[in-house]
Amino acid sequence: MPYNAPVSDYQFLFDHVVGLDQVAGTDLFAEATPDMVDAILTEAAKLSNEVLAPLQREGDLHPAVLENGKVRCSPGFDAGYRAIADGGWIGISARSENGGMGLPVAMTTAVNEMMSGACLALQLNPLMSQGQIEALEHHASDAIKALYLPKLISGEWHGTMNLTEPNAGSDVGALRSKAVPNGDGTYAVTGTKIFISWADSDFIENTCHLVLARLPDGVAGTKGISLFMVPKRIPDAEGNLGVANTLKVVSLEHKLGLHGSPTAVMQFDGATGWLVGEEHAGMKTMFTMMNNARLGVAVQGLGAAEGAFQHALAYATERKQGRTPVEGGTGTIVDHADVRRMLLTMKAEIHAARAIALSCGVAIDMGNALENADWRARAALLTPIAKAYGTDTGSAVAALGMQVHGGMGFIEETGAAQYARDVRVTEIYEGTNGIQAMDLVARKMMDGGDAAFGLLDEIEANAEAVRGDFPVMAGQVWDAAETLREATEWLVGQDDLNERFAGAVPYLRAFARVLGAHYHLKTAVAEDGKGARSHLARFYISRLLPEHAGLLIHVKAGAEGLYAISVDDLSS
Repeated sequence: MPYNAPVSDYQFLFDHVVGLDQVAGTDLFAEATPDMVDAILTEAAKLSNEVLAPLQREGDLHPAVLENGKVRCSPGFDAGYRAIADGGWIGISARSENGGMGLPVAMTTAVNEMMSGACLALQLNPLMSQGQIEALEHHASDAIKALYLPKLISGEWHGTMNLTEPNAGSDVGALRSKAVPNGDGTYAVTGTKIFISWADSDFIENTCHLVLARLPDGVAGTKGISLFMVPKRIPDAEGNLGVANTLKVVSLEHKLGLHGSPTAVMQFDGATGWLVGEEHAGMKTMFTMMNNARLGVAVQGLGAAEGAFQHALAYATERKQGRTPVEGGTGTIVDHADVRRMLLTMKAEIHAARAIALSCGVAIDMGNALENADWRARAALLTPIAKAYGTDTGSAVAALGMQVHGGMGFIEETGAAQYARDVRVTEIYEGTNGIQAMDLVARKMMDGGDAAFGLLDEIEANAEAVRGDFPVMAGQVWDAAETLREATEWLVGQDDLNERFAGAVPYLRAFARVLGAHYHLKTAVAEDGKGARSHLARFYISRLLPEHAGLLIHVKAGAEGLYAISVDDLSS
């Protein structure tokens, strides 16, 4: 389906809103000059628009299948993947000494969104490899790094993440997979894993599985889990592929969407694996990959949202229905107030969520470049917000896109429904959005709320600084931030975590609303309140930001009311 990567929006946010210049000012990322950023965005947009976008419908209409134990992928996906790999896009943020570009995560975030908007099912493949590359860079032995990283970065091999089991979903500590030492430095890994994205393909020579399993002396729960590299084919020290490992794809899931992405049940039968990281520290090691993937999934949601918005806007500016209610209008349904409301909501939400995701990337980069604890705390705080809000936005915008199409949105041939089907899983995988919210109000508040209060201080200071020129918008943003501060103070005062969990989702949503308003305000300031983005900022701040107040009432209601109705009452 047609797609046009919003390069100008990324450039505007980088230059005026999220502060990519701070990142480029560090020694680590000195090469991220404006010219380099422009070249990267332009080339990634060309790949997304011309190569990947035509594959979107192919993947949906011709899904990946399992035939005689072999995965057969969607038509054209092999060439699309090769274009991604040959362009160096898999290793855009990988360390240069391993063959990567060594560019900021913020730039990778923008590129990943473009590719997701063009063809989400295929983009999921390199995203998994990117997460594995980061995990290996941080935790693997020198031998594993030397063997696997160049192949993963080049795209000759690709990576997966194997956590979930039939009996162990969000409760990873309940897993049953075992790893037994072979006596030669390798391990025999046995177990069944489910929901494995891109577990195999017919156009990549080796699949590298990172598998969580328990050693014989591993204690129960997550503290007894270790992480292993288990390749589809076992390589020698030079990377030449040898015999097939004792693992297989048992079946492919029949899913609501993402049909072009093979999601498998995997069986490991004493498969040869190598320990990654320390024994019994597998969850810590895997979380490196998961945190990388959570920001990647955030912009998968945004990519789908952008694609759905463009699709809906094109339809709305062509479809004629009813008498136009405005003088000198287009004569199409875009003239109708409710259609205009939906389109503005879609675009405003995308801008807010995109700014949050890119700000998260900037915080990650600054933390890495400066080894600064405050920046790392900022990145940790923003990660669950970016993931949940980005993917919630993806689903909400895709649903609005269908609504703009009216009855034709429910008809598959228009392609509007595919965005809604494909993006829905992003709210679930890499930690459901409910788990992201619980992480935000629990783990991310272990500092007593310092990181959250620091961000609120920044929002209020910015609003106060521009109040003279933007009295209405700045005042609304300042007031909202202060209301969020009060709710945060209440939240960190609750020693019973269930009191926090009861309002975790509305709290995250309210935080995202206020952050979105902050970035919209900065956008309006950057163009002196006179451009189209400024009108969009006024729409968001006046019409969408007020939702935060109702959400925060829910936050402070606590848990008691949720348990006042018994399970029996629910079923009666």
